Amino acid sequence: MNRIDETRSFIPVGIAVLTVSDTRTLADDKSGDTLVARIADAGHVLKARAIVSDDKQKIAGQVREWTLDPDIDVVITTGGTGFTGRDVTPEALEPLFEKRMDGFSEVFHRISYDKIGTSTIQSRATGGVANATFIFVLPGSPGACKDAWDGILKAQLDYRHMPCNFIEIMPRLDEHLKRGGGK
Repeated sequence: MNRIDETRSFIPVGIAVLTVSDTRTLADDKSGDTLVARIADAGHVLKARAIVSDDKQKIAGQVREWTLDPDIDVVITTGGTGFTGRDVTPEALEPLFEKRMDGFSEVFHRISYDKIGTSTIQSRATGGVANATFIFVLPGSPGACKDAWDGILKAQLDYRHMPCNFIEIMPRLDEHLKRGGGK
């Protein structure tokens, strides 16, 4: 079903990782570390990394800032997708989306279901596009970050992945704002 077209060259993209947590620091951010390692292993470039508390304005502010940076093509957040009172990442970021990526959530849950069964319904993982930047909102566990990267993002962020991928459509993400050109 999926294949890599070896006649195409790999195109690295700039990625930012945001951990949403009231308790984690860079020293103990296993989910962020999981994403950073996979980004590097795939050949992409980590352009920014931060940790913000479970606060809608702080989350939205950091992600909005990154979507305006021409060196950042993708933002991946980890944490804050559950149902507790402090879990506000989807509420913070979905209003930024110009286009929502329903399929990301559906495929993430399909992959997750194979590993953790019905517990996958406790995540509100989501994705979308804002300012010609892809945004993926992941749960805060290292396992969920592995599932999302290994099962979806690694392939979709590889220009060689066929039959289609996110990289080949990146130059057209802002067509609704202006004709041609990127960010």
